[in-house]
Amino acid sequence: MLKDVDAVSLLQWHDARLGDAGLPVPAHSPLWRWIESNHRHNCLLWDEEDRARRTDAGSAAIAASKRLIDQHNQLRNDAVEFIDEALLAQLGGIELHADARLSSETAGAMIDRLSILALKIFHMHAQTRRSEAGAVHVATCTARLHRLVAQRHDLACCLDRLLFEAATGYAYFKVYRQFKMYNDPALNPWLYGAAPAQQRSGAAP
Repeated sequence: MLKDVDAVSLLQWHDARLGDAGLPVPAHSPLWRWIESNHRHNCLLWDEEDRARRTDAGSAAIAASKRLIDQHNQLRNDAVEFIDEALLAQLGGIELHADARLSSETAGAMIDRLSILALKIFHMHAQTRRSEAGAVHVATCTARLHRLVAQRHDLACCLDRLLFEAATGYAYFKVYRQFKMYNDPALNPWLYGAAPAQQRSGAAP
């Protein structure tokens, strides 16, 4: 049977962590350790994505940001897989019903999306307080904030439903590997030296 996590506690923790980066995770919980890792790398990824779009920095600084983005994105996706593995370990003794449905989205992927929505809500809420940006900006961001809150609520309900159905044998999900080929020196032809010479030279096709 599943324990340690539900949508309400997850949303509360995501929001609290954005206000306090030192907020601890529940003790002795491998699942929460990976939830924390996923949320932390989403936060770092968000900040680096903003930094990479500066117009006052040189190409070297932007390239460094892009490399950090790749690193955080890889670690974020790794955490999603470990979340799924931790959840499936708890579900190991559940007998599936004959008509159990396969969920195309894993619980870990939903938790990742909820983390990103927490970030969007946090930063959109900050925009609604920017009085110097003008009334139109504030009104636009307020409307967007309401939509983001509704989206997160709906997704949280879907997560709770999947967790409940998985715990009762009416649904299941699998761990899917992301296989981020561009980060793997053995799979990216630009990293193992097999990119076409014409492309390496920058020549037009």
